[in-house]
Amino acid sequence: MALTDADVQKQIKHMMGFIEQEANEKVDEIDSKAEEEFNIEKGRLVQTQRVKIMEYYEKKDKQIEQHKKIQMSNLLNQARLKVLKARDDMITDLQNDARQRLAEIAKDPENYPSYCRACCFRDSFSYWNLK
Repeated sequence: MALTDADVQKQIKHMMGFIEQEANEKVDEIDSKAEEEFNIEKGRLVQTQRVKIMEYYEKKDKQIEQHKKIQMSNLLNQARLKVLKARDDMITDLQNDARQRLAEIAKDPENYPSYCRACCFRDSFSYWNLK
């Protein structure tokens, strides 16, 4: 039994439809696989960049914290220096005041010997009380 041209054309069209359907399914399969691989790679890259960003900001936080500690230390040192300067100024003022008073006492020859005895007595008493 011989096939007519119409039957041959029909079979060819049927085979072409089948091949085209298979090709479309293969294209969909390739597209699906490519999309899946793309999403996996995109997720990996996003996660990698997220980790890098988090590390960057952690490093910045540590730098800020260290900078704050340095500033606090500098402020504390400045305050200590002010206290030491004020203390030094007070000691200098006391020394100058003592010199001035001693100069005034030394000018008075009548009271000077009794003042010296009183100072010696007071210092001796302090010395013996410390022991």
